[in-house]
Amino acid sequence: MVFLIMLGGIFLGSIIFMFTFIVSKRNGKYYLAPIVTFLFSIVVTAYGFIVIRGFEGMAYGFLAAGFLIVSIVGTLLLPLLVRRREPQEFKKFDKIILAILPIIFIATIGLVIYSDQGYWIIDKGETTYTEDAGRDESYYRTSTISEGKKQVTLRLGEKYLGKEIVVESVSKWGPTEITVKIVEGENKDKTPYIMIGLDEIREPLKVQSTDGMVFESMDKVSN
Repeated sequence: MVFLIMLGGIFLGSIIFMFTFIVSKRNGKYYLAPIVTFLFSIVVTAYGFIVIRGFEGMAYGFLAAGFLIVSIVGTLLLPLLVRRREPQEFKKFDKIILAILPIIFIATIGLVIYSDQGYWIIDKGETTYTEDAGRDESYYRTSTISEGKKQVTLRLGEKYLGKEIVVESVSKWGPTEITVKIVEGENKDKTPYIMIGLDEIREPLKVQSTDGMVFESMDKVSN
């Protein structure tokens, strides 16, 4: 995962470097290409550790490392890339590249944002079923974890002995809806549970199964 994040940073950093390098043809200041790329690495790092923070903030640090690698490699290769240091006019090919690169840059970021699931599995497993305190019900509860993130813990009752919980989907738009799929498990004398981490919960929260079962909050079950 770390390698993929750094690879993404190298890809985006290369776009910044190429764009600035071509723009620099107008004034002959090609050294701006690695400098601008390096500044992007600083901005990404600051955003990750100051704004995002936590574990996700570290991911931005790895992304910034990709920008930094491009900046360093670009600096070393700059003498080979620059043939004429005097200002030059843009060629037709340069104009096409300058038009395409921002589109690729924005499209890549948009694709990453769109493909972000917005949730992760903290823990899942089974617990031995007991009949004490009448805890036959299935329910969920919410809590706040590090950096303001949310956690939804779903526990199933006697009806789901020997089952396992699999997250089917979590809605990205509108109120938060968590849909789980109940599948056969390995332990027939245990009931399943799952802990799901969320970036945020947009009320009203709905936790349901693929077969139409809507689970109640622990507060409602207790009343």
